[in-house]
Amino acid sequence: MHNVDRVRRAVSSDRTSQVVELAMRLIGVASPNPDGDTRAVAALAADLLRAHVPGVAVELHPGTAEIVNVVARIKGHAPGRRIVFNGHLDTYPLGERMSWSVNPDGEVVGGRLYGRGAADMKGGIAASMAAMAALAEQREAWAGEVVLTLAGDEESMGPYGTKYLLDQVSHASGDAVIIGDAGSPMVLRFGEKGFLWIEIEAEGYAAHGAHVHLGINAIDRLREALDRVSKLRSLAVVMPVNVADAIRRARPVSEPLCGAGEADVLSSVTVNIGTVSGGSSPNLVPSQARAAIDLRLPVGVTSEAVLALLREVLDLPGITWRVLRCFEPNHTGPGDEIVTRCATAATDIIGRAPAINMRVGGSDARWFRMSGIPTVVYGPTPHNMGAPDEYADIAELATVSRVHALTAFDMLTRENRE
Repeated sequence: MHNVDRVRRAVSSDRTSQVVELAMRLIGVASPNPDGDTRAVAALAADLLRAHVPGVAVELHPGTAEIVNVVARIKGHAPGRRIVFNGHLDTYPLGERMSWSVNPDGEVVGGRLYGRGAADMKGGIAASMAAMAALAEQREAWAGEVVLTLAGDEESMGPYGTKYLLDQVSHASGDAVIIGDAGSPMVLRFGEKGFLWIEIEAEGYAAHGAHVHLGINAIDRLREALDRVSKLRSLAVVMPVNVADAIRRARPVSEPLCGAGEADVLSSVTVNIGTVSGGSSPNLVPSQARAAIDLRLPVGVTSEAVLALLREVLDLPGITWRVLRCFEPNHTGPGDEIVTRCATAATDIIGRAPAINMRVGGSDARWFRMSGIPTVVYGPTPHNMGAPDEYADIAELATVSRVHALTAFDMLTRENRE
């Protein structure tokens, strides 16, 4: 019989140098999306896993010719549950290299790991890889499987990464999922808002700007439509009590890290008018105008309810609209085992309990939750995410790795089940 406490300490030991080594290698291979080519970084990730994780089985799964995904698997001493680590290989584009004050291909400065993808999310992937290595070294102490899935198209929210793996690879799904995407070690995320992207087009009738009585201004029509959509911010939300309570309790910890007003945003419909175009000259009445809008939906509001309202309020002369993207709000119950296990592991590692909260932004967690798999997001704080000098704190990456390893171990060890 293994001494569970001793093995827990071994599984969750500090592997900072390994995390940094893995992250630096991953950051050094560019994988911007667009254009979404992950062939080179997927091949590297597979090689790194084979080099660092004893007994790992690694497979490459192309979703398209250029979007290549990785699935790695290790087994314990006996059959049991399957825990999945997940991450995405693609990053935001680099932008202007001259805007960076450090090397965007990876640099360590003053306890920080810099580079495109350091925070989102090659640092998180490295943390999960190191966690997998720790578990592989103690495989005789746990039963079941640990799988790491690395997706190639998360930034574009496309179907050729995590969704493709869930549809095509049986062991890409499991009993629970841990994702090291951007967040904070002090905030464990159990759900996220849904999103509904729409495009509105307005048609008018062209005329000279001095003769407005002879034309119909498409921008005026578009303005009325946008005003009506903006009023959806006041839509009533009937949120499950346990979710609302979690957001409220998390506020004192989460908002200082993620910005004042986060709790209100998580609890309401938000409307962001992202693009507007129309017209060609100040002295011409525009005949065409267009806008694209990002609506985010809290738990308790369905996309169909919002679409029904949109069909009503956008029934206007000269207005047509279409849905660009649509995903429902999704969450794992804040009392679910993966949530409580991860919170306990974080408390053991950090020395104080993390906040348990929803996530404002979207992630591949939605694909797992849509498949009925309990999922949490636990990753490093994103600094300058998508901007020059993106970085993650190395100490946070090490913490994330230890929490991932300990959570999976506790989920797969019968002696720790209640």
